[in-house]
Amino acid sequence: MIVFAFLLIALVVVVAGVTLAVAGGGSEAVLPEAEPDRLSDALPENRPVVRADIDELRLPVAPRGYRMADVDDVLERLAAELAERDARIAELTAAAAPADASVDLTKGAEQ
Repeated sequence: MIVFAFLLIALVVVVAGVTLAVAGGGSEAVLPEAEPDRLSDALPENRPVVRADIDELRLPVAPRGYRMADVDDVLERLAAELAERDARIAELTAAAAPADASVDLTKGAEQ
């Protein structure tokens, strides 16, 4: 009977300790708020992004994964650069198209 009472008291103490640890002591914060990590090796601002920049890029990890703001910033930058490159490719392709159209392809078919 004494062993049962001891185990019951130990169980109550453990459950109370876990409850207090999870609850965090009520309105008081147990730990101070930590300053979130920031992206330290951002993409270069003074030149276009190259493959090596992407390979070296390391996004800071937050408690539940990556920091959404940093990931959004990187994706917006890459999307803008890709759109700019696509526009330049379309511009160069359009400029080269009239030169290709001036070649008469029917001359080879007549012979």
